[in-house]
Formats: sequence, structure tokens, C-alpha cells
Amino acid sequence: MHENIGFPNLGIELEHVGKSISVFGFEIAYYGMIIGAAILIGFGIATAEAKRTRQNPEDYMDMGIIGVICGIAGARIYYIIFSWDMYKDNLLSIFNLREGGLAIYGGIIGAIIAVLACAKVKHLSAPQIFDTVAMALVNGQMLGRWGNFFNREVFGGYTDSLLAMRLPLDAVRGRDVTEEMRQHMETIEGVSYIQVHPTFLYESLWCCGVLLFLFFYRKHKKYEGELFLLYLFGYGLGRVWIEGIRTDQLFLPGTALPVSQFLAGGMVLVTGGLLLYLRKNHKRVPVLKASMDYKPMPQKIKGSKKPKAKDRLFKDMK
Repeated sequence: MHENIGFPNLGIELEHVGKSISVFGFEIAYYGMIIGAAILIGFGIATAEAKRTRQNPEDYMDMGIIGVICGIAGARIYYIIFSWDMYKDNLLSIFNLREGGLAIYGGIIGAIIAVLACAKVKHLSAPQIFDTVAMALVNGQMLGRWGNFFNREVFGGYTDSLLAMRLPLDAVRGRDVTEEMRQHMETIEGVSYIQVHPTFLYESLWCCGVLLFLFFYRKHKKYEGELFLLYLFGYGLGRVWIEGIRTDQLFLPGTALPVSQFLAGGMVLVTGGLLLYLRKNHKRVPVLKASMDYKPMPQKIKGSKKPKAKDRLFKDMK
């Protein structure tokens, strides 16, 4: 398999872009490394936001571990359900995450279930939790898409645009190659190449924009849950058009409708309607009321001494 990846219209040619590295004879996939890094950074973002809004960061460490497990499980189950033909003859391959096969909508569903359960057990505000983790989630999606880059997956149809990506034919899955790609295929030094939309890059850049918007808007939100609704709306809006040009779509059974595009469109309509309604009517929904005014954590407590650990417990949030 040839390992070079190019962006010909940008004059960029990357050679020997592997899918993994070997550590003491054990292969570690870049996909997994990126997901792991995204999770760790997500923990940092969520706990920092918890401190800023005077919640107990330790609650988010506990919920984060459960949320990650449920999110990964949900993402895998979702993917398998809508691509069962790939796994029905080899059930053990269901547990092989090294080759990818995670669907973000399943991950979101799994994480939401985990948050609702934890909020119930810990007697916390679920809308506030969703707001606190919103930036962590979109950051994970922004970074996680680069795992698809190393796996040569999640790309769109043929294009000759500025950001067009060139991939060796023998480095991609045959089912993701369309007839149009084959018609425009080039052979360079005996190697066949296809040229495609780098939809992983489109989505990563889109998520970056959503992340920046949430970061600057967070101090101006009107009610608990607004940031999370904005995250779902913004992400879904981008996914509607990006999903339309991907070639590895999962379809609703018995139809030619991409399930992720269908869900993204529905999510945009629902969250958009909720955002418009709650903008003026959120005070009528008690569960969305902020638990306290947002004020920065004091750097000094009781004079000039630095706060001790016991002084930084957020008991007033219980």
C-alpha cells in the first residue's frame, strides 16, 4: 500500500503517512492516539468550565469517565446497526476499533444518556452539565476527524477544488470509490490516484468555528442548556451539507437517504425551534434557570492567603 497523501492544488505532498506507529513491537494506531488526546483535552476543557461557573470539577471527572465509555459504546453500536452487512459474517470484527467504525451521532446519544443518569444520581442540573461539556464535545469532534485523515476515510466525491485531496487507490476502501473518481483517476509513476473532497477537513474546520462561537458566547447565555442547543444546531447545520458529499454514507434501511444527513436535518429543525422559543420563554421553564450568577473563582480567600483545597469545595451547588 502506498502511503503518500497530496493536496495538488495547494502544492502539498506528504510522503509516508502511515496509519500507526510501532512501540516495542506493538502497533498503536494514530486514530486511537488522536481520540485519546481529544478525550484528555476534553476533560481539561470541561473541568476548566466547571471551575469558571463555580461547579465542582470532580463531578466532571467522574461523569467524564462514564460518558466516554458510554459515548464510545454508543458510537460503535450506531455504526454497526447501519452497516450490519460488514460485520454479520465476522462478529469478532465488531470489537476491532483499530480500523475505525465510530459514528458520532451514536456517541452523542450514548453521552446524553450517561449525563442524564449521572445528573439523576448526583442530583445535579442536566442542562448545566450539557452546557459545561458542550465545548469539550465539539473539540473532540474537531480533533477526532484527523484520525480519519490517517485512515484515508471519510472523504467526498471527485473534485478539483483548491482543497482537493489526492489519495493512492490502493490505500482506500473499494466501496468508498465512486465511478466518477475512477473516470478522473490519474496514474503517476505506475500508481493510480483518486482526487476527492477532504470532508474530514471540512468538518474539522466547521467544528473549529462552532467551538470559537461557543467560547465567546458562553458568558452571554440566557439560560442553562442554551450552549448545548447551539452546539447541536451549529454542528448539525454543517453536517447536513458535508454528509451530502461523502461517499461512505450509512443509509436508512430500504432507502437511499443517508441516516446521518437525515438526523442532522432533524436536529437542526428541532434545536433551531427550541432556540427561537426559549429565547423569549426560558423563564417559564424552571429547570433551565441558572443555579447561580456566574462569577470568576476568587484568587484569594480570607485575606491574602491562597485558597486551600477545602475552601474550593462547591457545596453551594448541591
